[in-house]
Amino acid sequence: MTALPAPPRRFSLLDSLGETANHQNAMLLVQLRWLAVFGQALTIVLSTVLFDLQLPMATMFGVVGVLVLFNLYSMLRPRLDREVRDSELMAGLFIDITALTALLYLSGGATNPFVFLYLMQVTLGAILLEMRSTWVLVAYACLCFVVLIDHHVPLVFGEHAQRTAFDLHVLGMLVCFVLDILLLVVFIRQIGTNLRRRDRNLADLRQHAAEEDHIVRMGLLASGAAHELGTPLSTLSVIIGDWRHLPEFREHPELRQELDDVDAELRRIKDIVNGILLSAGEARGERPTLTTVAHSLGDTVDEWRSLWPGVTLDYVVEEPLDREAFHRTPVVSDSAMRQVLFNVFDNAREVSPGWIGVTVRCRDGLLTINVRDHGPGFPQAMLARIGKPYQSSKNRPGSGLGLFLVVNVLRKFGGNVEVINGEHGGAIVRLRLPLSALVFEQGEGGA
Repeated sequence: MTALPAPPRRFSLLDSLGETANHQNAMLLVQLRWLAVFGQALTIVLSTVLFDLQLPMATMFGVVGVLVLFNLYSMLRPRLDREVRDSELMAGLFIDITALTALLYLSGGATNPFVFLYLMQVTLGAILLEMRSTWVLVAYACLCFVVLIDHHVPLVFGEHAQRTAFDLHVLGMLVCFVLDILLLVVFIRQIGTNLRRRDRNLADLRQHAAEEDHIVRMGLLASGAAHELGTPLSTLSVIIGDWRHLPEFREHPELRQELDDVDAELRRIKDIVNGILLSAGEARGERPTLTTVAHSLGDTVDEWRSLWPGVTLDYVVEEPLDREAFHRTPVVSDSAMRQVLFNVFDNAREVSPGWIGVTVRCRDGLLTINVRDHGPGFPQAMLARIGKPYQSSKNRPGSGLGLFLVVNVLRKFGGNVEVINGEHGGAIVRLRLPLSALVFEQGEGGA
């Protein structure tokens, strides 16, 4: 068992999720703004060419140009800093409304049918912004509409205009209606997808935080139990040492042998207790032990075999193999990884007491360990909940923590665990771990 570091503060995780969603939504607004720029420029040109409207084109294209510059900045801003605040989304929508108002002012004001594009801006604000910001945006859009009623540049038709003002108004309303529907459907669906993705990530982070809290509590419990066991174990060692000098044990070899067996088991218990303290980070003055992946795995397998001599453990290293990384690259011997393998081996032994197969692959910077057994496999309902605490088919109190710890320790190292049922029976537990998580770096474990 190993005690892992406490999880990050939860509000930081929530904030990061909000920033990610805001970043994605800011990029959606950038896309929408490019469509608006293209549509505005096209509308200005077509209105002049096809309908002979006399528009102040230089001024109107100046407004479009300002919108282009702002959108270029909006594209670069999130890349310079991933944090996108709610106030920045609100500012972007304010500028969009301002640019729309300026264009409407130059082209008929409130009589321009494209005035209904305000609805799209307000709808986006209602989805993206907080309630107070949304109402501010609504008030600003209403104010702009009211101003355009009495303050605007009237539309002027050329001598060769073929349509009346009413005909153009109806046609403009149709185009505006279609644009509103299409853009709202496309972008609101995408925004909804972003928000649902954020909610799923938030649920995962909450689950991970709860699991890490559980691990920390178990680590503290194990550390406390190890400390409490230290005194009686030391007392037993002293008593056994005294018994060795008694005539009863010197004169009866069979009793002396039993005493040696008890002493060996006691030393094993002390080693386990020391391992718990080491995993909990309470061993002092210890420098990290350097080894290689090959030696570390081999030693772990040999140690487990010595504990369970009646179980056949087939250990195979598959080719092609990254021999430099597997046999020569120095790595840190970590007691947590040893405990992970012991947990997986022990689980396999309980359902398959006669045979366990261990296959190791090392290639492309990834270490993969497959542990197979001849047991009944996992129920389908349990496969979906692998890694959750107390998920076990053994039906005894406290069972199900082994794979829970395995999953969380591997996740801390940047790896993952996959559990599947074999095609011909049994189960396969696949551990994947990047070698970079174990490689020794100069400066580690300095004095």
